[in-house]
Amino acid sequence: MVCLYCSSGTRVANSRAQKRTNTIWRRRQCLGCGAVFTSIEEADLSKSLVVTNASKAFSAFQRDKLFLDVYEAVRHRKTAYADATALTGTIISRLLPQSAQGSVAAAQITDTVRQVLGAFDHAAATHYTAYHA
Repeated sequence: MVCLYCSSGTRVANSRAQKRTNTIWRRRQCLGCGAVFTSIEEADLSKSLVVTNASKAFSAFQRDKLFLDVYEAVRHRKTAYADATALTGTIISRLLPQSAQGSVAAAQITDTVRQVLGAFDHAAATHYTAYHA
């Protein structure tokens, strides 16, 4: 990675895996100007995870689409954006172990979203189920 300030190379000074969010937190130091900054790395699921629908057609996993569906379900809450962000991360962390071969069924995504929303907010789960039955 290059420095945000001077575009020189950087070295990793500290690194920690974030188990809950499937990301890696890294503290980096620039080799040119000495600036220190933080980066967060995560897998690009649109390139590595495939969704299979009922007709056996494949499509790339879209985290943004999942986020919008969850956001619509929780938008009645005051903290809808933060809630949808956290819930989307939780849903993805539950889906990844189930997708060992790199594909996940659309029905499996829907069921996982229902379970997570049901544990979080019954009204949100009901709203999601009404639109994704």
